[in-house]
Amino acid sequence: MCRNIKTLFNFEPEATEDEIHASALQFVRKLSGFNKPSQANEAAFDRAVAEVSEAARKLLTSLHTHAPARDREVEAEKAKERSRLRFG
Repeated sequence: MCRNIKTLFNFEPEATEDEIHASALQFVRKLSGFNKPSQANEAAFDRAVAEVSEAARKLLTSLHTHAPARDREVEAEKAKERSRLRFG
């Protein structure tokens, strides 16, 4: 599951709230071992996703770099090419 978490820092345009939430959801799923929690665990699961989202948002806004921002479309094309080379 965690391999689906994408790098969100230093991209133009910046990461959206949906991307941050999706990343946090994948992280909590991996930690908990639940793809979808039971009713008994749903509140704790949702709270963890919200807290991880907030921590990720704080991290992304506090990081600094001198490197130029990467273009999402260019990076996606590079990933597709790596996939084609790896899997044929």
